[in-house]
This record gives sequence, C-alpha cells and structure tokens, in this order.
Amino acid sequence: MQRPVVIGVAGGTGSGKTTVARRIIKSFPDQKVLMIEQDAYYKDQSHLSFEERVKTNYDHPFAFDNDLFIEHINRLLNYQPIQKPIYDFSIHNRKAETNRVLPKDVIILEGILVLEDKRLRDLMDIKIFVDTDADVRIIRRMVRDIRERGRTIESVIDQYLSVVRPMHLQFIEPTKRYADIIIPEGGKNKVAIDLLVTKIKTILQEREAKLV
Repeated sequence: MQRPVVIGVAGGTGSGKTTVARRIIKSFPDQKVLMIEQDAYYKDQSHLSFEERVKTNYDHPFAFDNDLFIEHINRLLNYQPIQKPIYDFSIHNRKAETNRVLPKDVIILEGILVLEDKRLRDLMDIKIFVDTDADVRIIRRMVRDIRERGRTIESVIDQYLSVVRPMHLQFIEPTKRYADIIIPEGGKNKVAIDLLVTKIKTILQEREAKLV
C-alpha cells in the first residue's frame, strides 16, 4: 500500500489557504482527498476559566497541540482512522465530541503555522505558502469574524493590531522560507494551482508505478 501524499498549506489569516485547499480537492474528483485544519488542534483549555480562555493568543505557536496533530497525521499515514477534535471559538475551547476521520490518498494540512514546526514539515511532500497582501487579509478576517464568530468591528481591529499582525510578522511570515511553492493571491491564482495539481498527480502516479 502506498503512503498518502501530504501537502501543507500555510499563510496568514485571510490569505486564502482554505480556498487553495478546496481548489485542489475539486481537481481530484476521483481521488480520495482529505483536509485537516490546524484550527481543530488548538489546545484543550478546560482547566482555565472562560475569562482566562478569552485571552488566548490563537496566532502563537504555543496555542496549538502539535503533539496530537502529529500523532493523528501519523495514524492517517498508516491508513488508520482518527477522532479529530472540534474547536468552538464561542467558548474558546474544544467541544466534548469529536469527528471520526477516515484516511485518504491525499492529505492536506491547512493552517497559519503548519510550516512552523519541523516535525510537521518533515511529514509533508509539498509545502505551500499562500502570500496575500495584508489589507486584503484583514478585510477577509473582519468579514469572517463578524459573520461566523459574533465579533464587533472594534474587537477585530483591536485584536489584529495588538496580536494578529505582530504574530504574523514574528512567526507566520518567516515560514515562507520553508515553502516549496509560494502562491500569490491565494485561490485566484489559477496557474499556480494548476501546476500544483499536476505535481500531485505526478507523485501519485510515481507511487502507483512502484507498486506494480
């Protein structure tokens, strides 16, 4: 049995990472493709009060439970199912229930800091950084947080200036140097995505040929 292909898709908040991942998935209608969001692996904060959890810096590497993330990826690489956590941003904590996820032939790891941890990078066959201008990213984040997370414009702007922007410059932007491919403007870059899909298909074909 061939090892699944692992693709890391990183980039700043609102860069278009999810759109890129979905475009890749759409390009493989006959292939089993799975996306695992790093957001699901924020640390369990049950030991903290709600007031303490509200102060969580979600843009810092320490916010993620990468040990569990890596354990689950390794299980999927061995074609074993996992129970993926469900993170609820309204309570700033994981839910009690989990999602059962079955292994697939292509695994996309999507998140702002998936390229930050060397242990994660070493599991990837292709490393991607989605590079989008800061003004576009803040607008996208504002729309998302207001619509999906019940935030106010003022709270989004305050969080961006005090936490998101400095964390991006300190931790996220530097991971660009680890990328095999940098995609400007995210999902709108059809040429880059087409090239990426071709590369994935080549890897899959090469692995299938070795099994013959």
